[in-house]
Formats: sequence, C-alpha cells, structure tokens
Amino acid sequence: MIFKPTRLSEVVLIEPKVFGDTRGFFVETWAARKFAEGGIDAHFVQDNHSRSSRWVLRGLHYQLRHTQGKLVRVTEGAVFDVAVDVRKSSPTFGQWVGECLSAENQRMMWVPPGFAHGFLVLSERVDFLYKCTDYYDPSSECTLLWNDPAIGVEWPIPAGVEPVVSEKDRNGAPWSRLETLP
Repeated sequence: MIFKPTRLSEVVLIEPKVFGDTRGFFVETWAARKFAEGGIDAHFVQDNHSRSSRWVLRGLHYQLRHTQGKLVRVTEGAVFDVAVDVRKSSPTFGQWVGECLSAENQRMMWVPPGFAHGFLVLSERVDFLYKCTDYYDPSSECTLLWNDPAIGVEWPIPAGVEPVVSEKDRNGAPWSRLETLP
C-alpha cells in the first residue's frame, strides 16, 4: 500500500495494491499493521455502507463529541470526496481537500477525527463504504453548509446541474456560525 498525505497532511490518500487477472481482482483494504506503518493507527468500531445516485451530495458532517475518524472507499461508481479541518487549534483550520475515489482507481481516503466530511456522486450510482473509529452519536452531529463561500470547496458540478442535497445538509451552518472543535 502507498500512503500519500494530501495538502492537508493528516488527510491521507491510500493506494492499495490490486492483484488482477482474467478472473477478477483481489485487494486488501484494511490491515492494522500496514496502516500503522503508514502513520494511521486507528481502531474501528463501526462500518457503514451508503448507496446514492448521480449528483447526490452528502455532507459536510462531523461530530462535536465521539469524533469519528473515517476510512472511506468506493466499491461501485465514483465520488469527489471532501474533508474540511474544523479544529480551531489546527494550522489548517478552515482548509479543505478533495479527491476522486472510484471503484476503478481503488483509492481510499483517511479522514481523521476533527474533519467535516462529505462527497458528491459523479457516476450513475455509487456504493460508498466507510469504517469509523467511534460510534455515531446523533446528539453531537454538526453539518457545515456544503457550499459556503467562506470555505470555497470546488465541487465538480457542471453548469446547469443542481446537486441533490438533503434538507439537513441544505440547512447546514455557515462557517461564520459553525461550532468548531478545539
């Protein structure tokens, strides 16, 4: 596996080794020892799987308590995956990074605790899987407004396309009123 820090060094792009032939492929998606050697020493307690259609935009979500680190990947389709640093004490506070993850490129992204996370579906359909380091706590969930110009995420949305956004995400907090982490 190759571990590549993104421009927000704590967010890591992981490129696993894919073994393929005429029968299909095999890929190792989690090995605690290898991830620890790559700088990610995580203990996962929950796995999630979501399915969405083209132009669905989910996020940007994080938790104030029981913050979750997430190892995310796509098993069908493609997404533009985004992480935003919401830790007030961080030198990258308020900065974002985005990467294309797909079933074809087999890349994964490590989104550490303290980052808001979201994705935009680029394919007809996507199956999105993620491992979490803490249990989901709806009482501490926060949503950063996905299109807040103060953050300026450059979502790859073509002109004339309106993303499909839930009411919760449409009503996310703007950066100026966001509850941040220490």
